[in-house]
Amino acid sequence: MAEKHEFEFQIYNSMTKQKEKFKPIVPGKVSMYVCGVTSYDFSHIGHARAYVAFDVLFRYLKHLGYEVKYVRNFTDVDDKIIKRANELGEDALSLSSRFCQEYLTDMADLHCLPPNEQPRVSDHMDQIRDMIQKIIDNNCAYAVDGDVYFSVDNFPNYGRLSGRKLEDNRAGERIAIDSRKRNPADFALWKAAKPGEISWDSPWGPGRPGWHIECSAMSVTYLTETFDIHGGGMDLIFPHHENEIAQSCAACPNANINYWMHNGFVTANDEKMSKSVGNFFTIREVTKLYHPLALRHFLMGTHYRSPVNYSIAQIEISSEAVYYIYQTLEDCDGAISQFQEEIKTSGKKYSATDDAKKCVKNLRNHFEEKLSDDLHTPTILNAALQEALRLMNKILGMLKKKLQKPQKLSNIESLIQLEKEVRGVLDVLGLLSSSTYSEVLKQLNDKALKRAELTEEDIQQRIEERALARKNKDFTLGDQIRKDLTTKGIALMDVGSETIWRPCVPVELAKSSDGQLTGPPDTSDGQQPGQLKPADATKP
Repeated sequence: MAEKHEFEFQIYNSMTKQKEKFKPIVPGKVSMYVCGVTSYDFSHIGHARAYVAFDVLFRYLKHLGYEVKYVRNFTDVDDKIIKRANELGEDALSLSSRFCQEYLTDMADLHCLPPNEQPRVSDHMDQIRDMIQKIIDNNCAYAVDGDVYFSVDNFPNYGRLSGRKLEDNRAGERIAIDSRKRNPADFALWKAAKPGEISWDSPWGPGRPGWHIECSAMSVTYLTETFDIHGGGMDLIFPHHENEIAQSCAACPNANINYWMHNGFVTANDEKMSKSVGNFFTIREVTKLYHPLALRHFLMGTHYRSPVNYSIAQIEISSEAVYYIYQTLEDCDGAISQFQEEIKTSGKKYSATDDAKKCVKNLRNHFEEKLSDDLHTPTILNAALQEALRLMNKILGMLKKKLQKPQKLSNIESLIQLEKEVRGVLDVLGLLSSSTYSEVLKQLNDKALKRAELTEEDIQQRIEERALARKNKDFTLGDQIRKDLTTKGIALMDVGSETIWRPCVPVELAKSSDGQLTGPPDTSDGQQPGQLKPADATKP
């Protein structure tokens, strides 16, 4: 059974156009189907947006105590796959299988949990043919020349999800002109095989499924005709999901899906992503230069139903935010380890400070309140989580001072509780890596070096040049070295007599259009990542 929580979980239902209290069909259990990728190429950040959003839903439902059955399919038989395979001289199923695996690699990089089932169209031809036959038997489809079409005129409720009327589907625009169709809006359930195409036998002749029927057949196979949640991108509302509803109900009159959920589009630099425009980015292209956690953080920085605009400035800010999180956790872990023996030998149990207790409670309540409100991730990342990280850094700063033993160990207990709560939040958000904190920081550093087109040796040389300039009182040269590195996303940090570096948002990207910083808290007060004081701009 799902656990009882203070806040009711509400999700926006695309069918009713309103937020609704979530109530599963079977108490304590959730059945969820999300439309997967058409596997003919590397997945792009639009795919990442959808599957990160539904991964957060999957994780939060599990956090609430539900037993979740999550199904996400692969379209491995499709016109685009056949076209790409023919261009490459490759077997269509071999090509689609290869890109299914590439997709799974991307999802693992983005910390998306694997669904319970990941069915492929090519493995479900029997179920697809059986469903098509049921639709024909129920007088909602007809065969012609080896093709089978769904008859929208025989399904009165067609259009109830999208709100579109049949007269909106004018021939020559979205619907291909085909004189064999009884209505131009009729859509293919089965496509007769063309020469050289992959095909399967059927009662209507050799061919392959239409795009829409696959999800109806596979969702019924794994979740039955009635289940809780169906998800996908907003671009799937029409025609894909509209057609799914028609097919499923035509084959199974009692078919019903309680909640339809759809994520918003991704634009790039305020323009719709398009290969023709040249602003189309694959997940692999982004993660080549940025840590996958930075991309995940960026995608969760906007509510899943809102459009999200991808830009280098925003991914840089998310990369900085992830670095801040992991540097704080690394410093916290180091401090706890340093005083662990002293805590054991003290023989006393020290209580966390009142500020820490309040912060832990606020983070826990804020986290559940906002995620229960239709998965509102942005306010978690930018409010309560930041408050907890700031307090952790404040305590870390205090531990460097000479404190009385009770006060010191009380602060350590505060860090222990804060770290535990922060880790719990990060885990549900999918931002907690299985790697150590230091390993993640190194990975972030390596990505920053790649973006800056520098090596560790290059930076060390600049540090030495700056140290020599400082020794010679050539402040102008020293300051210029620091500024040059900052423009490349490398910040020099003075720690006592030593100078080290860490990634930062490049200067030209650090400000939004109104000139205000939009990233994590300013690090110039010395109370942020690693308690490091940025290299003084006026004293190189």
